[in-house]
Amino acid sequence: MTGVPALIRGLFDDAAIFPPGDLPLPEALPAHRAHRSAWYAEAVGPFLCGVGRLGELAALHASGTDLTGLRVVLVAPGGVAQLGPALKAVTALSGLELVGVEVAATSPVREVAAALDAQLPPGVPAAVEIPRDNAADALDALAGTPYRAKYRTGGLSAEAFPSEAELAAFLSGCAERGLGYKCTAGLHNAVRHTDPVTGFEHHGFLNVLLAADRPTAAAELLAERSGEVLATAAAELTDTQVAGIRRSFTAFGTCSIAEPLADLAELGLLEHLLENR
Repeated sequence: MTGVPALIRGLFDDAAIFPPGDLPLPEALPAHRAHRSAWYAEAVGPFLCGVGRLGELAALHASGTDLTGLRVVLVAPGGVAQLGPALKAVTALSGLELVGVEVAATSPVREVAAALDAQLPPGVPAAVEIPRDNAADALDALAGTPYRAKYRTGGLSAEAFPSEAELAAFLSGCAERGLGYKCTAGLHNAVRHTDPVTGFEHHGFLNVLLAADRPTAAAELLAERSGEVLATAAAELTDTQVAGIRRSFTAFGTCSIAEPLADLAELGLLEHLLENR
């Protein structure tokens, strides 16, 4: 499939089985294949699978579910201690392609990086989810390694959502150190907004994309709530700017693929990007 604009190519990692979507695995797998065969396939990243779900995935495989061509990123929320057994389990799933690992820094980041150096299969990239309360030191420890930073941008409580200032400090910190990053949770809408049901303050992925281009103005860009302002700014990005943005902000996990695309379409930005790809 071709034609998806570079700004969103591979941006939406499929986190359908994670909260708040919680799609059952037997439903999430065919849904992911449908995304990967749709016109927007190139916007869809790999299937995110928590290490705790590998037993269920193996059972589905044993009962006849075809995993051929399934590109999977393993997510280890319990840290590198989970990695060895998970990597061993994956090797038994024929057809599955391991394309990445995400691991929480439940131990010092330098120790996590050393464990990844020792355990990762050749060519498999990784992202380290850094603690929000000590982000600067964690980024210092990641600098100079081949690993991306991962930052949690939402969750099931108000406290799980970082403030504009906190997220801006992370983005600018990554830029200063030359680190790529991905985000996870709470970012499936394009524009910053207040959720009308929960009252939670959600960041917008379009805000983050633009902040990746101008990290020194990140706080201002993350605070912008006008979809028209953001869409206009995105439409004016040059190819060089887009390439730089995506080297920095590589992806985010979303339990819905449809919602981010619908938001871009509602802003008129999807059509514009497609016409000018």
